[in-house]
Amino acid sequence: MGLFEGMEGLGLSGLNEMNVIDKPHTADINKENAAALLERKEEDYIFDKKYQCPVCDLGFTSKCVKTGKLKKQKNDTDLRPIYDFMDPLKYDVVSCEYCGYSSLARYYGRLSNHQIMELKNKVGKGFKGLEDKEGAYSYDDAILRHKLALICSVVKKAKNGERAYTALKTAWVIRGKRLSNDENAPENKALYNDEMECLKNAYDGFMLAISSEPFPIAGMDENTLKYIMADIARKLKKYEESARLIGSVITSKSTNKRLKDEALNLKELIKQDIANSR
Repeated sequence: MGLFEGMEGLGLSGLNEMNVIDKPHTADINKENAAALLERKEEDYIFDKKYQCPVCDLGFTSKCVKTGKLKKQKNDTDLRPIYDFMDPLKYDVVSCEYCGYSSLARYYGRLSNHQIMELKNKVGKGFKGLEDKEGAYSYDDAILRHKLALICSVVKKAKNGERAYTALKTAWVIRGKRLSNDENAPENKALYNDEMECLKNAYDGFMLAISSEPFPIAGMDENTLKYIMADIARKLKKYEESARLIGSVITSKSTNKRLKDEALNLKELIKQDIANSR
């Protein structure tokens, strides 16, 4: 029975095939989508945010991602987020272009007098300045800023959780560049080695943080952090530690269903890796 059946009594006939909403042809939709995709630019998803450096006290701008503009497609096994158009992880670091002080945006803020002096002496004194980028960051731009943030976290003697999280984010950006390269790019081996070194530092730092810092650590609850550590341990071929950590996540009563499902999948990957290593 059509929506408009029975309207004949009003003198209106032949309306049963009428569409309330005109649907464009599939070809038209595809053309519109293709045109929209061609017009997308990374610059449309970022903006310049003003900051005042707590080290040199000068004002500068750093590029940030417009929230809500990007759609996440999936996560890597260590929860590195992957988006549909660009990699917003490139913009996670705030860097002063004048003195070099850098940190992940979540940690950017007040510093003690001792930290300021250390950063001035060990980073700012020899710093030659950052190029003021007008457009989007390349992966090389992002990796440079993340490495600066990692250096500054060590110089200012940040907590282990901050150092570890900065190392993790650096690994993720390095991976982003490696995966964006041609599969046989000559630099991929060096990028992989750098990623693994960052992951090892992240793992070691998180291990220390768990024993000395309250949760949340880097904004993560205990189960989420242990899940990430389990996958890092798997990548580092620390299979016994990986299995122990993922078992803790699976058996915890406070693990939410989504994370538990991810943990069960990771448990199977760990089993496969152990079998392949024999």
